[in-house]
Amino acid sequence: MTDFPEPKRSSSIFFIELDRIKPNPFQPRKEFDEHRLAELAESIRQYGILQPLVVIRKEVETPGGGVATEYELIAGERRLRASKLAGIREVPAVIREEPVEKIKLELALVENVQREDLTPMDRAIAFDRLNKEFGLMHKEIGMRIGKSREYVANSIRLLGLPEEAKTALREGRITESHARYLLTLQEHPQQQKILLDDIVLKGLNVRDVERMTKEIIAKEENTKSNAFDPETKNMEEALSRALGARVYISKSGAGGRVSLEFFTPEELSSFVERFAESQKLAQEEPIPTETAAPVELASFQEGEEFTI
Repeated sequence: MTDFPEPKRSSSIFFIELDRIKPNPFQPRKEFDEHRLAELAESIRQYGILQPLVVIRKEVETPGGGVATEYELIAGERRLRASKLAGIREVPAVIREEPVEKIKLELALVENVQREDLTPMDRAIAFDRLNKEFGLMHKEIGMRIGKSREYVANSIRLLGLPEEAKTALREGRITESHARYLLTLQEHPQQQKILLDDIVLKGLNVRDVERMTKEIIAKEENTKSNAFDPETKNMEEALSRALGARVYISKSGAGGRVSLEFFTPEELSSFVERFAESQKLAQEEPIPTETAAPVELASFQEGEEFTI
């Protein structure tokens, strides 16, 4: 005995009341664009639902001791939500035999990934669940969605981002490419946080972030190296005090490089003035030294590294 009549059937399509369709608990997508849902709802009011939903049938007990038929959504979450907004009473659906839990997640995941409806974070979470809960290897997941093993592995790596970066990625304030460079700074959390803030506040493009990431890693490695070289460390500190800016010394064999860091145009101008003054004094009291190349202030941008 059921509380509702069986759904009407048209060929292989059933028409099911919206109230009897329950969301898929394994739906990987968590964010839905309200504006796009409203547009889809308006389209449904005019033309109806062109692509049926996919559901499974479930028999559930009622409070009165009877049995009722309800349906669990497998694919078509946006169409279901938009239909509710449009005030539609019934929706067309294909009823599938009830699959195991893994198949539910796979079907929902494949539909969303192929339609590019998942955010990078939702996709990463779904891939990770398929891997950890259902034992699918990265290669197997890739085969099911037409992507490479590397694509799956790189997506899952996004879960290693700090929560602030995950939120920024989910909200679209940084891109997936930005996030991948942030991941390379996992061993440098302080610099990772600074770079994330710069991406969000200054709108850095991916090329900028790539360059800055390489510079951060090089500086951190140089700092570690100098920690075991007291003489170089002392020279860095002496130059920093003299020039009024952070100075890095990177040795390479008998040679190397001296770099000065600045973060505002004012800092660079101040250094150039002191440098010019020292050149003037050197001309008054010549000291044998190699001639330094002239510095053009306009060629530097805020936050860049100045090398001498």
